[in-house]
Formats: sequence, C-alpha cells, structure tokens
Amino acid sequence: MTNNSTSPERLAPPVGGFQEIDDRRVFVHRSGSGGPAVVFLPGASAVGLDYFGVQQEVARFSTAVVYDRGGTGYSDLLPLPRTAAAVARELHELLRAQSIAAPYVLVPHSLGGLYAHRFAQLYPQDVAGLVWLDALQRDWDTFLPPAMHLAACEQMGPGLEQLHRMRPALREMRGELLADYPEHVRQPLIDAHESDEWIRVGIAERGTLAGLATELQAGPNVPDVPMIALTVVGTDPAQQALMSGRTWQEIHDGRTRMDAALVGAVSRGEQRILSDTLHHRLCFDRPDAVVQAIRDVVDRAARP
Repeated sequence: MTNNSTSPERLAPPVGGFQEIDDRRVFVHRSGSGGPAVVFLPGASAVGLDYFGVQQEVARFSTAVVYDRGGTGYSDLLPLPRTAAAVARELHELLRAQSIAAPYVLVPHSLGGLYAHRFAQLYPQDVAGLVWLDALQRDWDTFLPPAMHLAACEQMGPGLEQLHRMRPALREMRGELLADYPEHVRQPLIDAHESDEWIRVGIAERGTLAGLATELQAGPNVPDVPMIALTVVGTDPAQQALMSGRTWQEIHDGRTRMDAALVGAVSRGEQRILSDTLHHRLCFDRPDAVVQAIRDVVDRAARP
C-alpha cells in the first residue's frame, strides 16, 4: 500500500492510503485489530471517510475498514456506472491484498446494500455477518409504491446544475454532520465533496439502480449469517412536502416490511426501527445504534 501518493490532478486523502488493484489505486483506511473484520460499503454520493466516526468506534473492538469503490471518492477514476459483480470482485481483491482475513461483517449503507448482496452471492463463505444501514435491496420494487420504484428513483435526484446551486446549503449540512470529526479529516472531506468530480460521480452511481437490482435477481438470497437491519422511518420535512401523507406512510410501511422480510429469511436476523433520524443522517445522529448493531453482529458471528 502506498501512503497518500497521488497524481497532481487527484485529491489526496487526509488519512489512509491506496491499494493497487488491476493497475489502479483504490483508497482504503483500516483501524483496529481482531476479527471478524468489519467492512463499510458507502452509499451513492458518499465515500468511505464519511463513516470515519463510526469506524473509529468499531475499531475499539475489531478491525474496521472503510474504502472508496473504484471510480468514486479518492480512488482512481473509472467509467461509471459499474456492475455489482465488478464492484464485489474489486472489494474481495482489496481485502485479500490488504491481508484482512475472511470472513467479514459487511456494513452497507443505502446503495451499498446492492453491492453487499452481490458480494455475498459471489463469496458466501467470506461473509460472517451483515449490518444493513437503511440499505437498498433487490426486492425494493416489490414493497414500495410505483412512484418510488428504482427506475423512478434514478430520475429523482438533483442534477448537476441544481447541486451547484445547493452547494452552500450542502456545505453547511456537512459541516454540521462532521462537526465531531478531527479537523484534519473534516475540512478536506467537506471541500472534496464540493468538487465537480465528486458531484458527477454521485449522479452517475444513482443512474443504474434498477439494473443492479435485476443483476441480483438471478442469484441467491443473502447467506444464513447473523444479521441486523436498521430501518430508518424518520420524517424529512423537505421530502414530505413533495408527496401526500398517504404516500409517505406507504413508503415507511413498505421499507419496514422489506427489511423485516430480509432479516426473516435468515435464522439469526433482527430488525431495529429508528424514528429519530433520516436516511443520510443515520451514522451521524445515531452512531450509538450503528455501533451497537455492529458489535452485536460481531459477537454473534464469533459464536459457534
């Protein structure tokens, strides 16, 4: 692994380094020791260091790994979007190259859920447990109303021009969310999120949700390992203003039933519902709930 070496046009990460995978660099930062190792899979428009706060808490009791998928964050550029299989294979190679022993507890947030499921399909023996952080699923369209189907969600996110106009508000929000991060991590991360490159990457990754779900349909369910799903049902006033109360309730009910079905398909599954946070704020508002869920799955995975 090289430490913070980067070409002039690429942003340098404030912590962590790079692992060469297929002649390109993938950003990775690991903390702690012991196992099973905990691996965070970021959502769209998110990067590994967005989970730095919860990573440091998890590192108190196990190895904790954050990384950036190829083409995102501090990792080298790649054409986007990519298949779930390509992302899963890259993560598998990264963990092996870093000599991080399998099996792993995968902790996906949002879009990361589709990639975690694909990893589990391809490498079931390498998955010790799963902690679902309000993550996407292949069966999303089965549980959610048509207005919220994945193909529709691909079109809902703000475009480049709108995100440019939102920069001041987004900067203020990130400053608040990352307030407890050490300054040498906090400020570079806020600045990098404002770059045109990172904004475009976030848009590109959201553009193939339905395709990723279809890719997963051909494979098996998640393996029968300890699993906890954190389902967020907090009310976002901005989003609520765009739809009726009935539709909003249908979304909450659908996502709750979807996660219940997911954990119900394994023998040691549990759902925990959180009503005091929002999807994008989960790891910042409720790091206690996130870390406790991870600790519980790590403990359960260590039992015979």
